Amino acid sequence: IVYTSADSVLQICGHEKSMGLDELYRVCQIARDITMKPEWKVGRVIARPYLGDAKSGFERTPNRKDLSVDPPRKTVLDLLKDNGKAVVAIGKIHDIFNGRGITRSVHSDSSVEGMEQTIAMADEAWEGLVFTNLVDFDAKWGHRRNPSGYGRELEAFDGKLGELMDAMQETDLLIVTADHGNDPTHTGTDHTREKAPLLLWSPRFQSTGTLKTQSSFGTVGMTILANFGIEREPYMIGDSVLEALR
Repeated sequence: IVYTSADSVLQICGHEKSMGLDELYRVCQIARDITMKPEWKVGRVIARPYLGDAKSGFERTPNRKDLSVDPPRKTVLDLLKDNGKAVVAIGKIHDIFNGRGITRSVHSDSSVEGMEQTIAMADEAWEGLVFTNLVDFDAKWGHRRNPSGYGRELEAFDGKLGELMDAMQETDLLIVTADHGNDPTHTGTDHTREKAPLLLWSPRFQSTGTLKTQSSFGTVGMTILANFGIEREPYMIGDSVLEALR
């Protein structure tokens, strides 16, 4: 099964048993090589393995693999790494950035495991960024228009979020956001493009409040750089909200 979406993405699905993971990955690598042509330069080729049959139904497995192009210029991750900070990628983050600017990569089989891995990182003594992607909200529930599954996932996330907050140190900063919406009660199967949430929290904060609506995702990156006192590159967009956090 080969398909595209509104993103610069080519996706290839294969059954893990009848096709096999190695063959699926091989085919995706061929597609990646072809779509590197300048006139196409597709952002990502995604291997989408699944299991099941027509009688019991089909389900994606955790063995997804994203084959990406390098970011065209230095990213926030590159600047963190260049300044001696650790950059830990949990979930599919390593694939999305093609490994650029990442010092350690951790594979996750589920969003719950991703949160558990993030909590474990809070117990280690180090300085840098943990960048975690919780893919199940999108892949398992949003695209499948399954509000019950989405609700259960939110409840599981809420519990793990509390554990993470308890494990954080005074100097830590937590940022929760999304790259897009995917309303499980909406029609169709594509992303829904409502505004994404942005929640920021630290044990050191003494008050709460509402930030104004931001103009781009650049807010997140610039807030991370400001948190570490690292200068941005001239071409980077967005503004830090660190000074507004108390």
